[in-house]
Amino acid sequence: MKQFLSIVLTVLLFTACAKEKSPTNPIDDMIDTTTNTSSKTGLFINGPYGSVMGGARIYNMNNNFTLALENVVISNGPDLHVYISKEVQPVNYIDLGKLQSTMGNQLYAIPGMPDFSEYKYALIHCQRYNHLFGSAELR
Repeated sequence: MKQFLSIVLTVLLFTACAKEKSPTNPIDDMIDTTTNTSSKTGLFINGPYGSVMGGARIYNMNNNFTLALENVVISNGPDLHVYISKEVQPVNYIDLGKLQSTMGNQLYAIPGMPDFSEYKYALIHCQRYNHLFGSAELR
């Protein structure tokens, strides 16, 4: 009976995750680089639970900061969020919202005026299971 219950719970877990995967339609949000300046940039490396290719860049748009994910390709998963963080493993971070898509160019508003000498990582993170999919050190 325990084996049967274990199998049922495993199947439910995987089907629940499959239903909640991130959107996969490519997005092509771009920043006007003639009027907005870039301050920090980095390339993503894979985390222990997924893969992320592409870049991340911080733009200053009229004293408002934006994180641009550039030409990203991200393995899919449930509840993926975009963070800027003080560490590679998110302990002190700012959640910029749910991942818009697993592919393309995407923009995320950064609230407030964080100190980018401290918040030096862009992360793709599964919030529900606390799994890091990828990180980019912003230099």
